Amino acid sequence: MELFDAIYQRRAVKAFDPAHQISEADERKLFEAAIQSPTSFNIQHWRFVVARDPALRKEIRALGNDQAQMTDASLLVIMTADTKAWQKNPSRYWAQAPKEVADLLVGWMGPFHEGREWLQRDEAQRSIGMAMQTLMLAAKGMGLDSCPMIGFDIEGVAKLINLPADHVMGPMVAIGKGIKAPWAKPGQLSLSEVLVNNRF
Repeated sequence: MELFDAIYQRRAVKAFDPAHQISEADERKLFEAAIQSPTSFNIQHWRFVVARDPALRKEIRALGNDQAQMTDASLLVIMTADTKAWQKNPSRYWAQAPKEVADLLVGWMGPFHEGREWLQRDEAQRSIGMAMQTLMLAAKGMGLDSCPMIGFDIEGVAKLINLPADHVMGPMVAIGKGIKAPWAKPGQLSLSEVLVNNRF
């Protein structure tokens, strides 16, 4: 599928074929695409928690307003990120770069993040958002459907998956084979309303 077709055709699908399975090779292809997403300082904060256990998925659904896609989709991916990834052996993020570039960026990483918990969290969530969109577009490009979700008990799901204290929860993404057409787009703002030239 062409990139722009995937962008325009990607929709939040609510009904999935519970019998559909994604092959191991295709699943790997999806996540290999997702990790091409950009991150600040190349920190790669994202941690993709794939809920494979049917019992766990039922518990998540119970905390997620009984949304069927949480149990019926081929994959349920819980998007999380490590807010402290910037201080965990940061030289590995620049291992292939020229030494002067690596030294500069690794040296800058600490002072940029230190003591700025709000920034650490914001950067982690930004990274989640970019990876999530890449994942959904990759799925569409492979003929699959997806549904991003934030309508769940965040603290409850965090507890279910043993989310580490230095990680944040993002949305979930259900991926699989849709069996029902999505709703018509409820309303699209015009470009003139959202595009600002130079200043507000």
